[in-house]
Amino acid sequence: MRLWSAESCKCLDEYFLVDKAPLIDFDFDEGKVVGLVGTRICIWNRTEARNVFSSRENLFTKALCMRYVDPEAVIGCEDGKVRVFDLYSRKCTQIIKMHQGPVSCLAFSDDQLLVSGSSLGTLSLSDLSSDQRVVLLGSTYSAGVKTLCFNPNSYMVFAGSTAGNVSCWDLRNTTRTLWETRVSPNVIYSMHHLMNDTSTLVVGGIDGVLRTVDQVTGEVISRCIMDDSTTALHRSTERFGTVQIERRKVKRLSEDDRIDLIPRTSKPQITCLAVGMEKVVTTHNDKYIRVWKFRK
Repeated sequence: MRLWSAESCKCLDEYFLVDKAPLIDFDFDEGKVVGLVGTRICIWNRTEARNVFSSRENLFTKALCMRYVDPEAVIGCEDGKVRVFDLYSRKCTQIIKMHQGPVSCLAFSDDQLLVSGSSLGTLSLSDLSSDQRVVLLGSTYSAGVKTLCFNPNSYMVFAGSTAGNVSCWDLRNTTRTLWETRVSPNVIYSMHHLMNDTSTLVVGGIDGVLRTVDQVTGEVISRCIMDDSTTALHRSTERFGTVQIERRKVKRLSEDDRIDLIPRTSKPQITCLAVGMEKVVTTHNDKYIRVWKFRK
């Protein structure tokens, strides 16, 4: 697992996985990286050289996703339960039944609000600071919930589905959906918004198109891909190996553009994304990390 700078496009650090087990999910802050590795939780201290803690093996069997807010990591599992792991006592402190089917994604806030999505199409809410009462958000959807994004400033939670829909709920009124929009013909893999921003949401998925959605109305504001015809190559040797940088222009699509006719090299699947100041970072199934820079 490698930590990259979105500004310099350089690898800042490298973390080795315990027993070469698969990295299922991870999260990080200024001091540590927390990873769900195989059936255990691993913690890497970013301020000390190679300081790593690994929980005992098989602590989380068939774990599918994880979110971390100090001092707790929450792990969603195939049995429909969410397990809460305290990073300081290094013990599993709570087990909450959230769904009848597998927990496919999680959103976890600083004030311990936990939202979980299921591959069976259900969304549930629990407050870890109270009595753990689980509330079902809305009704069951025909498509599975693939990704979640929670905005603590507006108390809105956004859900992306395997059918390409994005839905929005206000957690202060969980009885109905505020809006639902079919933004893509295929699976939505990831969504994110700029911290403290309540206006736009960036969405990416299997069709490789980077979309910006209005958080209030659900309207798709823009659709972007990379322009293959404007590639410029640059290679540099870093301490972790040779880095190849390609510079391309962003191409905006209209509503009339046929996405299925666009070459796949211009729109590789977006598996994960994060939004920063005037930039979006995306990862893909190929070997590249892409940094999209936008000007006002």
